[in-house]
Amino acid sequence: MSGPEIKPLSHSVGAEVLGVDLSRLDDQTFVAVAQAFDEHHGLLFRGQTLSPDDLVAFSRRFGDLDHAPVMEKGKTAVSGYPEIYIVSNIKDDDGKAIGSLGAGEAVWHTDMSYLPNPPGISMLYALEVPPEGGDTSLCSMAAAHDELPADLREKTAGLWIKHDGTFNSGGYLRQGVREDSDPMTCEGQPHPVVCAHPRTGRPVLYLGRRRNAYIVGLERQESEDLLNALWEFATLPDYTYTHRWRVGDLLMWNNRATMHRREPFDANARRLMQRTQIKGHAQPVPPR
Repeated sequence: MSGPEIKPLSHSVGAEVLGVDLSRLDDQTFVAVAQAFDEHHGLLFRGQTLSPDDLVAFSRRFGDLDHAPVMEKGKTAVSGYPEIYIVSNIKDDDGKAIGSLGAGEAVWHTDMSYLPNPPGISMLYALEVPPEGGDTSLCSMAAAHDELPADLREKTAGLWIKHDGTFNSGGYLRQGVREDSDPMTCEGQPHPVVCAHPRTGRPVLYLGRRRNAYIVGLERQESEDLLNALWEFATLPDYTYTHRWRVGDLLMWNNRATMHRREPFDANARRLMQRTQIKGHAQPVPPR
């Protein structure tokens, strides 16, 4: 039997998997999907009709799942499915948000990189989408690393970034965290600037989130200048793919080998997404 058709979405990151029903995925097809994911670091499946059981079952094939995180609106998981996190701007009859992250921009980031062992994979499944806006972009941290200018490669060799967990990608203060906008004093988790892909060992940049980031051991301005240069280069259009959502799309990405962002959209439009998150198999480590 031939495997699924894999169609690259850009020259640097992402591929569409054609002709696959994720609710009826056999083992042979899953092996091909997993191989494509290791190669492209992001996969798109269109036209899916997934129950919560289907979404959780497919997600678990990649590893153990995290429960929905506590966000600015509280713990917003699908009832009976603590593994499925609701990303939405929709409000219920009482005017209370049914999900998190609203309709605003979510800047470039890597999910929960402030943890010692951040999540390995994220999946986002579209149930309702606005007529325009709300696009999700992926950025290849592998391609950006491979083409890093010599001066930046030399300057970042052996360095670590402190990843701050004070604010989320929407700019909200995390629950239970003291507010601190000073990169030198905020609490955070250091990770190598260059890490190994957890399955293939391929070197990737690991930047996390720009706000409150700090390169350990440098003077503040030196850290700011170097981080600005890294972010400017890593998010060039050459290394990105922007996804325009349709209902039934499932987009997944390697949280260690990509960054992602979301464009804002009209707050009066409806957007309803379900997200699962696969735990990291190991802490980020430098390449061998």
